[in-house]
Amino acid sequence: MLQPSRDCPLCPRLVTLREQLRAEHPDWWNAPVPALGDPDAPIAIVGLAPGKHGANRTGRAFTGDDSGALLFATLEKFGLAEKGEPRGVVILNAVRCLPPENKPEPAEIHACRPFLAAELRAPVVLALGQIAHQSAVKAMGGKLPKVRFAHGAEHRLHRGQWLVDSYHCSRYNQNTGRLTPAMLEAVVERAIALAGPGAFR
Repeated sequence: MLQPSRDCPLCPRLVTLREQLRAEHPDWWNAPVPALGDPDAPIAIVGLAPGKHGANRTGRAFTGDDSGALLFATLEKFGLAEKGEPRGVVILNAVRCLPPENKPEPAEIHACRPFLAAELRAPVVLALGQIAHQSAVKAMGGKLPKVRFAHGAEHRLHRGQWLVDSYHCSRYNQNTGRLTPAMLEAVVERAIALAGPGAFR
């Protein structure tokens, strides 16, 4: 499986930040964050990038910050996680390394896309946010802008995979009410339905 190295050199801006944080926080992960969960799961969840105090610190996607707390609480409600461990889902990010201010540049998203494409083979993909949506569409061979992002939108791509969209479960979106727990639950429930009753065994 195609994976970035721990000292991946592809994005100079992200390398600079990584080296800075390794000096400031030598006990943190501070490296590309790998997929979390079963690579052959029927549902793949795609986020934006590791959070500074979340996955960049822990080395586990969506672990250690507010966005991960909401995501895992929702997954646990539907039996898709237990004690912080995914069950029947794999969790990925469009960008594997922490970007400054949580805002990756287009070239950085593009540089990381081959790693996403190599692991994005689930029948159902849940994209958290517009950047994750766009990168997932391109990774699966789809065409923008034909496949438009909208919360709750569903798209059947040409390879047969389903793409379901949600606003990102960031602290900002939670605090402003842009994304509520009920909204995220509805999208996860729909992803489960699209995967089908025989998908989870």
